[in-house]
Amino acid sequence: MTTSLDPTMLAEASAALREANVAFAAAHPGEGPGRQPVHTVYGGAQLFSSDSVPKLGTIALRAMDAYAGDPSTLGRALGISDHPALGTIDQRVRDKLAREPIEDFRIDFEDGYGNRPDAEEDEHAQLVVSALAKGMHDGTLSPFIGIRVKPLNEEMRVRAVRTLDLVLTGIVEAGGIPGWVVTIPKVTIIQQIDYTVAVLRRLEHTLGIADGMLRFEVMVETPQIILDESGGSLLPRILSASDGRCRGAHFGTYDYTASCNITAAYQRMQHPACDFAKHFMQVAFAGTEVWLSDGSTTVMPVPVHRQAKDGAPLTDRQRADNAASVHNAWRLHFDDVRHSLAGGFYQGWDLHPAQLVTRYAALYSFFLDGIDAAGVRLRNFVGKAAQATLVGDVFDDAATGQGLLNFFLRGINSGAITEEEALTMTGLTAEEFRGRSFVKILRGRT
Repeated sequence: MTTSLDPTMLAEASAALREANVAFAAAHPGEGPGRQPVHTVYGGAQLFSSDSVPKLGTIALRAMDAYAGDPSTLGRALGISDHPALGTIDQRVRDKLAREPIEDFRIDFEDGYGNRPDAEEDEHAQLVVSALAKGMHDGTLSPFIGIRVKPLNEEMRVRAVRTLDLVLTGIVEAGGIPGWVVTIPKVTIIQQIDYTVAVLRRLEHTLGIADGMLRFEVMVETPQIILDESGGSLLPRILSASDGRCRGAHFGTYDYTASCNITAAYQRMQHPACDFAKHFMQVAFAGTEVWLSDGSTTVMPVPVHRQAKDGAPLTDRQRADNAASVHNAWRLHFDDVRHSLAGGFYQGWDLHPAQLVTRYAALYSFFLDGIDAAGVRLRNFVGKAAQATLVGDVFDDAATGQGLLNFFLRGINSGAITEEEALTMTGLTAEEFRGRSFVKILRGRT
């Protein structure tokens, strides 16, 4: 057979395309090897202490004992009474709350803190540093941790940077920094990202920290970050301007819906306006290492009746009211988390310790719902090494393989399943799982 094209005639075009392909691959490396936390717990800086994490875990377990003392009660409260793994879900939630109740904690100097005199915020910043130093020494901090500063508008910018400077300087002096992240709220213009990068670079230089170690998360909670005045989106520009420091993008449900003129009665995580913004986030950051997080459920699982000061016990009716209040809030939070998971958001915010119960229950029920079918699909697909496979009525192509692998990796990271269970279901080796790459698995088996 003869061809018509002389490769030398396309040398210039080939070089240009090669350069573009390499640049695209570098900007879209796919999910990184690190563990993404399943949630972020926000707590006011004025309330933070070195043992906040174990304390909140104890409160969560106490709420579970009080309002879901057995698997059947938990199942009824969350609407999953017929779940075949209900007993497993119940036990693994309890184990998680006892072992590692909070994965990511954000010490909040913004909405959860409010506007206070400068001297008072300076004092709280110093107290936070002392608590962090003690927590590092005692091993009581969450695996991921950071602070949320005030917005970088002209009214709050100086205060935001001063607090950041005080806290980071104190942490470095105490001997810690890895895993630290700064959350930047209410971003409206790209210059706020440029400024964040400049501040972090200067802090690294001044404090003797390795270049690029200080990272930030951007909050997606204004319409302008989705679509600016020129008709473009700030989201992909944020990634380009971030100097490789943008670790995550967190959706702010209530600021965003309020900015869209949605009344308070309809400001909820499952509002279509929120789904639109979150789909935009997914498109903007697809194939990058930016972790996406959904927002929070603001209806808190708290009882409506408190025990009288004289110690008189609650009536049966009052106890029933309390259970109903907690269960209703749990069900709402559970449904919100499941909606996030179904939409591809594997991280979200929690604001109250009792929400930890439903955070993990939703995660575990989600992964255990589809784990058997996913295991069969992945086992058969890998077994036939790159050939398409039909399992039941679901047809897999090569692009699905990484998604199936990611499903198990996230299930393991969340605590829904163990690595041993995943190996048994899929037939993969521990080395193959830990490599986190479906392509490498296929290459190794062919």
